Amino acid sequence: MKALRIHAGPLAREHIAQNGLHPQDVRTIPGAAGGPKGLILGPIDRFLFGEWLPQSTQPIDLVGASIGAWRLANACLDDPKTAFEQFEHGYIHQHFDVPPGQKRMTAKQVSAQFGEGLRNFYGGRAGEVLHHPRYKLHVITSRGRHILGREGRARTPVGYLGAFITNSVHRKSLGAWLERVVFSSAGAALPFGTRDFRTRQVELSEANFELALQASCSIPFMLEAVHDIPGAPPGAYWDGGITDYHLHLNYSNTDGVVLYPHFQKAVVPGWLDKGLKWRHKPTRFLERTVVLAPDPEWVRSLPNGKLPDRNDFVRYGNDAPARMKAWSTAAQEARRLADELAEWLERGDAGCVLPL
Repeated sequence: MKALRIHAGPLAREHIAQNGLHPQDVRTIPGAAGGPKGLILGPIDRFLFGEWLPQSTQPIDLVGASIGAWRLANACLDDPKTAFEQFEHGYIHQHFDVPPGQKRMTAKQVSAQFGEGLRNFYGGRAGEVLHHPRYKLHVITSRGRHILGREGRARTPVGYLGAFITNSVHRKSLGAWLERVVFSSAGAALPFGTRDFRTRQVELSEANFELALQASCSIPFMLEAVHDIPGAPPGAYWDGGITDYHLHLNYSNTDGVVLYPHFQKAVVPGWLDKGLKWRHKPTRFLERTVVLAPDPEWVRSLPNGKLPDRNDFVRYGNDAPARMKAWSTAAQEARRLADELAEWLERGDAGCVLPL
């Protein structure tokens, strides 16, 4: 049983058939939101950024939302392999202690603990990310508009209910409630078109790096929004996955290949589109994209027959060691994904590339 499946859009398949896939072909790498699911991409990340891509010299745009933004920020550190290992260990072993007298932690308490973790992880190292000689980081956040412009006990649920209803009719209508704000490395142009959705771009800096990353990971109702990020328009900023769950962006003008390590084949546009199956199909936006995804049969061989996910916090309850063991096992098994990717790249076999 193979662990890895390789899917590609028509232009990417044509490129691979004629030339194979080489490090110098890659121009853009997306990183999806998805929480613990991203743990299975650790071995691929370590291989790509630690061994394969250093064989080339071209600039590469890294576009991430939520855990994807955190993963790709790690790629910009001076020692990415070690950073990915530390990230994986810390993410697996995260544990939220509920204060006495509470049934669950408040969003404010979770945000405070998460923010402290980010500061500890990147303390003194933001400059490495911002000034990487090759990689240009783009952190996607979702900025509230109108009623969602500030977080509130009543206005936030009402605003997101309105966003859910209107998004079900037309994705662009979500722009009345939220807009995509991208925090980008200084001087970096966006590697995707923005006519699909209301978009702003802000320069990523020492002053806003950790806040932008925290905002990109701030799931509504689970964490607090991050308000008034320095250098950006005022307001409430939430998880970038709300507007761009799997970064189904218009990469059609990208010069080269979009290489996408992902935890599934489907590239879902926004978080509110998860249940809208007709929006999970590939579009012309992905013609140059190569998706590296786990085989569903291999996924069923993992603990509980699935990828790690946020529901595991409920599944295991107070038995954190059991959850950590299950997640560690999944991350270890995912080494097969990286091994098979390395073998495929060396063979250059276009015959096993599946349509996206």
